[in-house]
Amino acid sequence: MKDRKVTGTITTIRKAIGFVADPLDEENDIVIESDRLNFALNGDTVEVALLLDKQGEKFGEVTRVVERARKTFVGTVEVRGGKTGVIPDDKKMYADIMLPASEAGKVSSGDKVQVELGDWIDPLKNPEGKILRVIGKKGNNNAEMEAIVLEKGFDTRFPRNVEEEAEEIERNEKIITAEEVARRRDMRDTLTLTIDPFDAKDFDDAISFKDLGDGKYEIGVHIADVSHYVREGTALDDEAVKRGCSIYLVDRTIPMLPEVLSNDVCSLNPHEDKLSFSAIFVMDNGGEVLERWFGRTVMNSNHRFTYETAQETLDTKKGDYFKELDTLNKIAKILQKQKFSKGAIEFEQEEIKFKLDENGKPIGVYKKERLDTHKLVEEYMLLANREVAKYIYDAIKGKGKKDTGSIYRIHDIPDSERMEDLSTFVKALGYSLPLKDGKVTAHALKSLLKQVEGTPHQALISTAVIRSMQKAVYSTKNIGHFGLAFEFYTHFTSPIRRYPDLLVHRILHKHINGIPFGDREIVQFQKIAEQSTAREIDAADAERASKKLKQVEYMSDKIGQIFMGTISGVTEWGIYVEELETKSEGMIKIRDLGNDFYQFDKKTYSIAGQKNKQRFTLGDKIKFKVAGADLDRKTLDFLPV
Repeated sequence: MKDRKVTGTITTIRKAIGFVADPLDEENDIVIESDRLNFALNGDTVEVALLLDKQGEKFGEVTRVVERARKTFVGTVEVRGGKTGVIPDDKKMYADIMLPASEAGKVSSGDKVQVELGDWIDPLKNPEGKILRVIGKKGNNNAEMEAIVLEKGFDTRFPRNVEEEAEEIERNEKIITAEEVARRRDMRDTLTLTIDPFDAKDFDDAISFKDLGDGKYEIGVHIADVSHYVREGTALDDEAVKRGCSIYLVDRTIPMLPEVLSNDVCSLNPHEDKLSFSAIFVMDNGGEVLERWFGRTVMNSNHRFTYETAQETLDTKKGDYFKELDTLNKIAKILQKQKFSKGAIEFEQEEIKFKLDENGKPIGVYKKERLDTHKLVEEYMLLANREVAKYIYDAIKGKGKKDTGSIYRIHDIPDSERMEDLSTFVKALGYSLPLKDGKVTAHALKSLLKQVEGTPHQALISTAVIRSMQKAVYSTKNIGHFGLAFEFYTHFTSPIRRYPDLLVHRILHKHINGIPFGDREIVQFQKIAEQSTAREIDAADAERASKKLKQVEYMSDKIGQIFMGTISGVTEWGIYVEELETKSEGMIKIRDLGNDFYQFDKKTYSIAGQKNKQRFTLGDKIKFKVAGADLDRKTLDFLPV
């Protein structure tokens, strides 16, 4: 019988089963079988009627699709029995999309395409679609990379009106006028340096340095003044909001802004006058901020360092600007030490990069080294972000208004239940994580990581801690940043590649100049915060998918070869193993672990055989053989050795 109706977001799997959270029963989702989905697709907002079977067990039926989560899909064209369809790349899309004859003639089997879903009204038929873009042939590197970007809801191209606005800015505003310079603090005579990756094309931050004598220094963090060029209400701004951020794939960058802006007009290229928004600090030898100033500036970068060339200068103690770099580095180390003493948590995770041939095929792999110069830049960016957040927060409070006039980057305290599970888990391994009323302090987590340093359990417990933490998000409510141990934090330092930073520039400018905020603006801030968080997650998914594709490609030539790996995930259907050198992750299915019944223990991140008592735990080292590689699904199958 019908009990009640629930409106929520549906999650579907390829087997055409759906799940919707039940607000009155947090433990058990409402399960919707395939014949009761009624055209609902993954992520849709749906109305579900709650029903009871003869045993009194609840199940659901979709009565209405309130809102489609998406209308476009990416997939591969397949011709079968005279019919042409598209097999979606999204494995949660349970129905292939058929192409009518008028569309089928535009493509051939094996094409990667982007399609728009048409009306789906016949439950006995698959949905039909319309071709939006033929991307290229399946397996071609450019086609696969573009497919990943489109599948995550981004685009590799900019609309024509956006390109035109950007080109007009380049024509009319690239040369900085004397009137604009007069409105700004002139920093062109102060030594200014950029330190970036060797292959960087957009430079959105620079650091200036001036020795004031008596152990005091003027240190400026200069950020590309994107908000001067990208104005509210323009097609450029609308497109930037929509994208939210740039995407960094294995072999390319999909910029948030057209390249004429990101790589040229806005970019702090060496030996060119550039408009910047700056945070300038007077600091002493002990890293204490004695004075701070925020505002619009004009600057000129004297030298472009890569992280490697700056590190070489520090290591050899000679070369251009060694003295200045050395002082900056010493103060950065003090800032880092202060941060950690207050409870900041750092997880040093290895990052791998692929060497690709001219066709994008991976031919080698190397680990990206984290240098002192990476940490140097990071500390000054953190300083600027922290101080800007504090300034804005104080400005809002000073006006007696609620804390809603900005966007912050927040990181909530860890979930109590997860921490209790983690505490029980590490105790079983002989370590201690004290909790107070289910809550953990940053110092307690740091102490745990210190306890396991250099032990066989280090990787296991570090991974378990990361998985127990909350995710950092954007919000108009400042609650601080747990992981960084900052009471105030925002994103100010990367407006070329992140929209929240661009918005924070506008907000900071208004607070500095006493310009009032409209109620509509403040409502808009929260919407942008939520959207930017979602876009950041989508971009990270795209980046992971591109890396995963290259890892699977790389390992596909190594079927039958034996490697060492670490157990990176444990589930009731098997264990995930990460190869040590390439970080390629594959699965060993439970049935391949041997003739035994294995039981999954969520709290100890392990599975154990009932007969042979063999246990597989997160973080364990394991020898395995590559058994299979599926490029379509971007998955690897391993076998234990």
